[in-house]
Amino acid sequence: MSARNINASNRDWVDFRRDDETGIESVNAHFCGHAYDPHDHDELLVGVTQQGLQRFNCHRALHTSTPGRSILIEPGAVHDGHAPDTAGFTYVMLYLPQTWVAEMMQQRGLGNIANIEAAFRSTLNDDALLASAIQQAWYAVHHAEGRLARDQALDHLLTMLSRHLDPRPGQPRSAALASMQLLRDYLHDFMAEDIGLADLSRLSGIDRFRLTRQFKQAFGQSPHAYLVRLRLRSARNLLAQGIEPARVALQVGFSDQSHLGRWFQRAYRMTPASYQRQCTNVLDRLSQT
Repeated sequence: MSARNINASNRDWVDFRRDDETGIESVNAHFCGHAYDPHDHDELLVGVTQQGLQRFNCHRALHTSTPGRSILIEPGAVHDGHAPDTAGFTYVMLYLPQTWVAEMMQQRGLGNIANIEAAFRSTLNDDALLASAIQQAWYAVHHAEGRLARDQALDHLLTMLSRHLDPRPGQPRSAALASMQLLRDYLHDFMAEDIGLADLSRLSGIDRFRLTRQFKQAFGQSPHAYLVRLRLRSARNLLAQGIEPARVALQVGFSDQSHLGRWFQRAYRMTPASYQRQCTNVLDRLSQT
């Protein structure tokens, strides 16, 4: 099932589909001006700019993609998006689940491209063969060309992606980094709780001001921003399982459904109910806007 969400006031639209068997999500979208706030995904993102200038921050650097360039973003990499020109930009993107990618890559002896400890050599890539492989795989998935066409296109895509993988060697952990990783694990374990800086400070033994600075250095965002994107990623998973948005909001730590909806819209440019409807093919019982 696919659907197009259109904002008539600024000509933005998002055409979204989910492949139930693989869990792969495919998107074709157009944005003018601001596209989406900083966020990340559990999935591996591979896409191609179709039209216009596509500008975004990722890995603490500003990138500008032009038509035909490939975009490669690892799971957990925070990124945003906007159009520097009035004409806006159009792109296609595949969201490849980590578990699916890991299994497929290991079957081919190509390593685990979904591991967050691995990275692409570049976020933007000018390899025309890679761009072609991404677009062919996107078309096969998005337009439901059949399992054989999908599988062969995805196999070719994974082979092309493996050529651009740059595994990161393990680095010894400093005491400061170990403390930040402890706090990160705490946020994951108690995501639904109302966590304050005082709680994190007591846990780490670091004052709240140094704590925020060190957390940003380790993970690129403040503890609150990290917690919000963690909740959003968890909410996407629960919504895809058909759990009602109001229940999802409370389960992941948002105060209510509207609180979830505001953050979800800013990150993904669609409402939780719209995302769930397109994932599960269920009727929108809540009539959420």
